[in-house]
Amino acid sequence: MTESLQQAQTPEAVPSTIPPARWQAAVGVGVVGVAIGMGVGANMIPGNAGYGGVGPSFLPWLCAVVLAVCGLWLIWEAMTGGYRKAGEAGGSDRADIGPFVWVSAGLLLNAGLIEHIGFIVSCTLCFTLAVQGLRRAQGQANTLSGKALAKDAVIGLLISAPVFWAFTQFLAINLPGLTQTGWL
Repeated sequence: MTESLQQAQTPEAVPSTIPPARWQAAVGVGVVGVAIGMGVGANMIPGNAGYGGVGPSFLPWLCAVVLAVCGLWLIWEAMTGGYRKAGEAGGSDRADIGPFVWVSAGLLLNAGLIEHIGFIVSCTLCFTLAVQGLRRAQGQANTLSGKALAKDAVIGLLISAPVFWAFTQFLAINLPGLTQTGWL
């Protein structure tokens, strides 16, 4: 009886797929290094504080500080026993290249076509291709049917159009459009 109580109180064995503590700490050190790089970059942003004392370097500094805190926390976690309650790694044993190609094609086409076909159409295309990749990764059937493609394109349009209008009409940020009106 006492032996079963002792076993219940001891922590579970760390699964073999979780890296050793030194590698976990190395991840934290890498995150702190990225935070330092972001801080150096934020320090190079010129400009005085604007409305409310917030200047153009505020957000980069905020991101650098939060990232540094996360990196230090990762190091602390690694040094005080490793990542706790980490489960077994999920996913497939090998990469599924098809979905990766669909998502990558969406991102690359978006980057290459945004100046030529405008933000809304380009982002709609990106969304449609990315959803195709994600559906294929989940093993869904009939992903390339006309009905599924039309549904994905409409959803992509319903997401990208309000984003475009919010940036161009309300925030006065110029995004590439199809027309000079600022609405398409």
